[in-house]
Amino acid sequence: QVQLVESGGGLVQPGSSLTLTCAASGFTLNRNTIGWFRQVPGKEREAVACINGAGGPTYYTTSLTGRLTVSRDSAENTAYLKMNDLKPEDTGTFFCATRDGWYCSDNKEFSHWGQGTQVTVSS
Repeated sequence: QVQLVESGGGLVQPGSSLTLTCAASGFTLNRNTIGWFRQVPGKEREAVACINGAGGPTYYTTSLTGRLTVSRDSAENTAYLKMNDLKPEDTGTFFCATRDGWYCSDNKEFSHWGQGTQVTVSS
């Protein structure tokens, strides 16, 4: 099977930190662009971060700006999104996606998506 699986979400209190994982199977993420997205019901899906084929990060303007670290581990065929000091407005379903190509700036459509992991930040 060719798939991406996100994990690491959950119900957390404000101020908590989480690291989300994006594990690929059936193919390799090596040299691929990996994007992270957040979906809130009734609102547009938004890109929160991207990591290029060399591990170079791009962070997009969202409520999470300044509190993210995106990384990848070729040996584990996995990407990560670390989120710090979580706030209620960060709540959403987080997806990872990948596409062929090296650069986040290519603005090409992502070809493979995971099913998402829910992050809920609430007291």
